[in-house]
Amino acid sequence: MNELRRGVLYGVAAYGMWGLFPLYWPLLKPSGPVEIIAHRIVWSLLAVVVVLAVRRHWSWFKELVRQPRKLGLLALAAVTISVNWVTYIFAVNTGHVVEGSLGYFINPLVSVLFGVLVFRERLRVWQWVAVGMGALAVVVLTLDYGRLPWMALVLASSFGTYGLIKKFANVGAAESLAIETLVLLVPAAAYIFTLEAGGSGTFGDAGPAHLALLIGSGAITAVPLMLFSAAAIRVPMTTIGLLQYIAPTLQFLLGIVVAHESMPPSRWIGFAIVWLALAIFTWDGLRTARRTHQARRATPAKEPELV
Repeated sequence: MNELRRGVLYGVAAYGMWGLFPLYWPLLKPSGPVEIIAHRIVWSLLAVVVVLAVRRHWSWFKELVRQPRKLGLLALAAVTISVNWVTYIFAVNTGHVVEGSLGYFINPLVSVLFGVLVFRERLRVWQWVAVGMGALAVVVLTLDYGRLPWMALVLASSFGTYGLIKKFANVGAAESLAIETLVLLVPAAAYIFTLEAGGSGTFGDAGPAHLALLIGSGAITAVPLMLFSAAAIRVPMTTIGLLQYIAPTLQFLLGIVVAHESMPPSRWIGFAIVWLALAIFTWDGLRTARRTHQARRATPAKEPELV
């Protein structure tokens, strides 16, 4: 199996696992969203430490602690992703799986806006069309819901911000997750201890199956991240861009088929606008990548000068 095919399989597995998350979080009831996140942080740290131990990869830690800027960025990333996690679990466990999927559908458009605002990138005409349609979809869905689809907007903006911070930090997936969960370990452990001491915690009180599922939240956080990291170094970014739609598509289908969430015609219209915006965005990206590739192939290689 060549590296490209292996990378695609890793990417499909990563986004497939993320897409199936709505099936997992409801199993953790009666734990609340914040308690679930606290356990997710603790057990994710344990899972990533096991991965690093198997790889015998510790030299990075000494180098990283000497770089306060990167540590600060990872601490900020930790806070940002915890907001994303809490919001998503709240959405799933309160019957808003479809709205949660919307957040990850519009996330690529948010990332494009960050490119304009932060990196002063210039958008092509069709990219502006896609962003405009995404904004129109939010308006349509606001009228449909009778409120801003705030869960979707928080998910899209927090995950986009997380990606932006990680880009500046430029630290490997396992190493980054280790620092992020380490930063959050003390407040997470303190929250769990407070719940248990007050008699309102569920760890160990809801049966062995619930205990195992809480512990397993660490593995299902770490494993897809490792798979994604393995995919990202093997396949082009255009391929990653296409694969990323697997997760929200699965989440959307689970919301409709499994959770039986309501989808009135006005909501279908809003989602249709989002999907059209993403189709335009993807088409424009693929077209530009193909033209760039053709231009490079057409440019003759410079011959080395004779000295």
